[in-house]
Amino acid sequence: MPLCNPHDSPSSTRMASINLATKTTRFSNQHTPCTRTHQIAALALIAATFFLTRLFDHSLAPCSPRITSPSAVNQHNDVVSWPLYQPNLKIYVYEEDEIDGLKLLLYGREGKITADACVKGQWGTQVKIHRLLLQSTFRTRKKEAADLFFVPSYVKCVRMMGGLNDKEINQTYVKVLSQMPYFRLSGGRNHIFVFPSGAGAHLFKSWATYINRSIILTPEGDRTDKRDTSAFNTWKDIIIPGNIDDGMTTRNPRLVDPLPVSKRKHLANYLGRAQGKTGRLQLIDLAKQYPDKLESPELKFSGPDKLGKADYFQHLRNAKFCLAPRGESSWTLRFYESFFVECVPVVLSDHVELPFQDIVDYAQISIKWPSSRIGTQLLDYLESIPDKSIEEMIARGRKVRCLFVYAPETERCSTFRGIIWELQKRVRLFHQSAETFWLHNGSVVNRDLVEFSKWTPPLPLP
Repeated sequence: MPLCNPHDSPSSTRMASINLATKTTRFSNQHTPCTRTHQIAALALIAATFFLTRLFDHSLAPCSPRITSPSAVNQHNDVVSWPLYQPNLKIYVYEEDEIDGLKLLLYGREGKITADACVKGQWGTQVKIHRLLLQSTFRTRKKEAADLFFVPSYVKCVRMMGGLNDKEINQTYVKVLSQMPYFRLSGGRNHIFVFPSGAGAHLFKSWATYINRSIILTPEGDRTDKRDTSAFNTWKDIIIPGNIDDGMTTRNPRLVDPLPVSKRKHLANYLGRAQGKTGRLQLIDLAKQYPDKLESPELKFSGPDKLGKADYFQHLRNAKFCLAPRGESSWTLRFYESFFVECVPVVLSDHVELPFQDIVDYAQISIKWPSSRIGTQLLDYLESIPDKSIEEMIARGRKVRCLFVYAPETERCSTFRGIIWELQKRVRLFHQSAETFWLHNGSVVNRDLVEFSKWTPPLPLP
C-alpha cells in the first residue's frame, strides 16, 4: 500500500520518523492521494513501531533500578527516602604489596601494628571499609575497568600506636602517590581515602597539595572553626558514621538491651570526658545542679576503675535523651551509639555534619540544640516533650540505625551500602588533570607526549 505524505499524519517515535521519511522519499513522485484508509494504516504502523521499539530497548537495558531497603514492605517511610537505583560501579582496591610504602601506612615502620588491633574503637572504620571492599561484588581486579580506586590506610591507628610520626606519614603518602599512574591520570579525582578521626585529611599534612580533588571518607565535616582550611568538600567527600562497638550493632545478643522509656532513671545524660571544652564543662556543672534530671558521672577510661563496655551502655540506656556535645572536633560517636540504646540523641555541636543526609531526615529522629544555650533552658525543653513523642522518635530511629552498621554487603541496609550509593554519584565518565592531555584518536599523553600505557613510576607530583 502506498504511504501518504508524512505531513498528513503525526510521528510518535524517532524510528517511525526515519521509516516514514525513507519511504516518503521512495514514493515522493507518485503523489498518491491520502484516504482515510491510508491514514489509519499509517497510525497503526507508528503505534506498532513505538511498542516494538520500547520492547527492544527494554530487552537491552540493564536490570531496572530497585529500591534497596531493609524491608521489602517498607520501602519508603517518613524518615528515609531510599535510593531508587541499584549501584553499578567497579572499584579497584590497591594491594598492600603493590606499591612501595603502602605497608607503612597500614602497619607502621616495623610492621608490628595489626589490622585486628586497628579495627577496635571509634576509628575502626578505616579497617572495616577496607575489608568490606575486598569482599565486595563491586571490586574489580582490573585497573583499566575501574570507575574508582581505593587506597587502603590505617594511618590514624598507626599514628596513635607510634608506628609513624607526622613527618613520616606525610613523606610516605607522597611516595605512595608518586607510584600511581591512575591517580595522576585523573588528578586523584577517582581515588578514595579514609580518614576516620576528627582530624580528617589533616592527618596527611600536605593533603591540600596532593589529594584536594580526591574522594575523602571521614566522620568530620567543616573544620574552619579550628583550622584555616577545611579538608571537607560537600560535593565530593562523604561523611561516614563512626565505628560503634560490634557488641551493640549485632542483632542477637547485644551487650545491653534498651529499657522502656517509662523505666529510665534520668531525663538526659552525658557520658564523656570534659577535655577542657566549654560545652562539656557546662553539662558536667549542670548535672551537679540537677542530678535527678541529668546524669554525667566522672568516667575513668584507664586504670582499675575504667568503665567497661557493658557498663558504659548500661549508663547510656538509662536516659530518655543522650546529649552529644562536640569534643576536639564537631563529630561525636555518642550520636550514633544512642540509636542502639534507643535514647533520642541531642546534638550540641553547631558545625556537625551527618552521613547520608540525602536520604535521612534527621529532624525526625534527633534534636539539634544551640551549643550557646546549654543550661536550664535545655533541660526545661527536654522535660516538656511527652513520652509519646519520645517513643515515636525512637521508633523512627530504629528504621534508620542500620545505616550506622558496618555490615557485610549481603545486608540490604548498612553503612557500606550507604557509602556505595554515595560513591555511585561521584563516578565520572571522563577525567582530566593538569598533567594529562589527549589527542584526536582519544589517546591520553603527558606533557612530553608519552602515551599513558608507557608511563613509568615514580611520576613527578605537583
